[in-house]
Amino acid sequence: MAQIRIDHLRKDFGSFNAVKASTFTIEDGEFFMLLGPSGCGKTTTLRMMAGLEFPTSGQIYIDGEEVGQKPASQRDIAFVFQMFALYPHMNVRRNISYPLVSQGMKRAQVRAKVAEVAGILGIESILDRPVGGLSSGDRQRVALGRAIVRDPKAFFMDEPLGALDAEFREHMAEELRALHDRMGATTVYVTHDQLEAMQMGDKIVVMNHGVVEQFGVPQQIYDWPATRFVAAFIGSPAMNFLDFDGTVGKHATSVSFGGATFDIPEQLDGARGALTLGVRPEHVHLSDAARYRGRIVAAEYLGTTQIVTLDTAHGPVKARIPSHERVQVGSTTGLDLDPRKLTLFDATTGRALVSAANQGVLSHG
Repeated sequence: MAQIRIDHLRKDFGSFNAVKASTFTIEDGEFFMLLGPSGCGKTTTLRMMAGLEFPTSGQIYIDGEEVGQKPASQRDIAFVFQMFALYPHMNVRRNISYPLVSQGMKRAQVRAKVAEVAGILGIESILDRPVGGLSSGDRQRVALGRAIVRDPKAFFMDEPLGALDAEFREHMAEELRALHDRMGATTVYVTHDQLEAMQMGDKIVVMNHGVVEQFGVPQQIYDWPATRFVAAFIGSPAMNFLDFDGTVGKHATSVSFGGATFDIPEQLDGARGALTLGVRPEHVHLSDAARYRGRIVAAEYLGTTQIVTLDTAHGPVKARIPSHERVQVGSTTGLDLDPRKLTLFDATTGRALVSAANQGVLSHG
């Protein structure tokens, strides 16, 4: 297995800049997620790492070797596509064994290796079946088997669960993560699904318009987003944003707007002008005693919790509260915000201001 290092990677298609100077490192054995909306550059980045596209500039290092201008065949990686890309005229066994046969491996070794992989994936009973009649889940397992049978340095996966229905997709996500843990393989996985990324990834790169917005472990990215885009893209519901004009001094521990004062983590940056206070729904609490007020416009029951939507003077707010808490649509209530979990953003740049709470994350993100 291998460490993968990306250094100022850029890709242009004519006048269109698809990837803009991306830099990050994937450590040996990590399950690494490339996350972002459609068209953000994540698949282009993966294809450059795999050798299916060549970068306009920048370097790609796999296991310490610079491979940016080498074709895929010289990188010792395995690629799993969304649409499986199986050979329809071959049965399962021949599909899995094809990479080994192409390398000239002896028949006995091929049989042993295919049997080992089939055991790992739980597909021993379908080895002699044609792939055409298989379920989507079994076809995905065969595609994975063909990838892992070679013991490559790294696995690259481009939305491999995208064609599955929601229930089976969740099941296969668990299986993929378990497979990764058993094998200890370096895996790079592209997805637009932030829940999938949070569920499976050791580290996440969040991309938007060809730019790496943030890089880190899932919990850090969720708790302390580096940009307003990340805060909105990660989380369901997304982070709430309260927009206001004001001044935040260096070492400030509170901000005031809307007739209320909010305690915040100590600010290590100063800022003035258009600002945004960000808070996750689970860190909003309803309290009649609170001075910042909102009118309840909706309540969505989710079993153990409910999502309450409020209109406020500085923007809509969603609160995740226990389902047994009684709320009345149309009534007005106060909102308390957990001061330990608030993020201030520069509304012009969209960047988070550095505070005592997020400085360790943002300095590495």
